[in-house]
Amino acid sequence: MITLKPLSSEALPAAQAKAERYRLLNEPDQAESICEDILAADPGNHQATITLLLALTDRFDRGDGHLVARAQQLASQLHTPYERAYFAGIVAERRARALLEGGGPGRARTAVHWLHEAMGHYEEAERLRLPGNDEATLRWNACARVLNARPDLRLLEPDTATPVTNE
Repeated sequence: MITLKPLSSEALPAAQAKAERYRLLNEPDQAESICEDILAADPGNHQATITLLLALTDRFDRGDGHLVARAQQLASQLHTPYERAYFAGIVAERRARALLEGGGPGRARTAVHWLHEAMGHYEEAERLRLPGNDEATLRWNACARVLNARPDLRLLEPDTATPVTNE
């Protein structure tokens, strides 16, 4: 096995910026690799943890179940209850969207489950948020719009008589 070279502590801010840039360039593999290097040098690096979590979710469309588990694990390690709830919602929502984009039998039902899980996390994050932070509300609404726009998904919900509301 080839031994990885460590990053110097002085290089960490530039490496973080590069990881974020690779994510935006739709190169999540590169972003993931850089974040792993940052976390090897600074295991508690908050921003690298979030960027890594997001890079993993960028790859959900590839169908690797271990990516979901790793992203969930990273979300559970975040600093605040708000962040843990919000990013758990991101993981669930992005898993649902990857399933919907992939199509196939049984995927829609599983996607509906993930959307409802995401909405539950976002509701928790709403309760924990600071005044003026409506990120979780925006994400909850995005999930609700997916369900509302797709009558086929509404038929797969556990209780089709209950409308999707924020109550």
